[in-house]
Amino acid sequence: MKEECLICKAPLEYLEHGEMMECVICHKKEESRARCVNAHYVCNECHTKGIDVMVGTCLSETSKDPFVIFERLVSLPFCHMHGPEHHSLAGASLLTAYKNAGGDIDLEAALAEMQKRGSEVPGGICGFWGTCGAAVSSGIFLSIITKATPLSKEEWGLSNRMTSRSLAAIGEVGGPRCCKRNAYLAITEAVRFVEENLGIHMESHKVLCSHSSENNQCLGKKCPFNKNRSDL
Repeated sequence: MKEECLICKAPLEYLEHGEMMECVICHKKEESRARCVNAHYVCNECHTKGIDVMVGTCLSETSKDPFVIFERLVSLPFCHMHGPEHHSLAGASLLTAYKNAGGDIDLEAALAEMQKRGSEVPGGICGFWGTCGAAVSSGIFLSIITKATPLSKEEWGLSNRMTSRSLAAIGEVGGPRCCKRNAYLAITEAVRFVEENLGIHMESHKVLCSHSSENNQCLGKKCPFNKNRSDL
């Protein structure tokens, strides 16, 4: 099993109240609730370093299946088992598949916006805010393709309903967190939601997770994407 800390591989610990911490990579000081048991702290920006390749990777994709695109993105060197990079990658996979399935968007501009908005969603909100970055990412995706703003009517509603659908599926499975599992669930709901409400059919397939050996908190057979579930 791989451990959590990017510096020493030790497990992470989460604090009830935020404390001022210094990133061991860039030395930025900020308040956080997460660090490893040896007190190493890595900020969101350093944790997602290298994510800029996301846009170019997606622009070269031809698949209409967001799961296929997501797996290619998370296999890139910058992506870790858990982390705020997933807050951009889930939505980017959906944007790319949506475009390839006939969706009318400027994909390059949409991906850049996805990366910008996704980077503003902090790591760890699944436990502290009562929402999940993967669910938020699906809502950002819907907001981008419908050009929603705080003053929109139908588009505003669709974007919030999208996040709600994803979050309900994620909450139903329960914790502890798994960024891969939550992304799969959010993408699953987004594929269905887009076809129901926008009439664009993105391809999809039954996902069998290949990341469980990297996750110390894996739910095992309780995870809907576990290879060893008896009901698959």
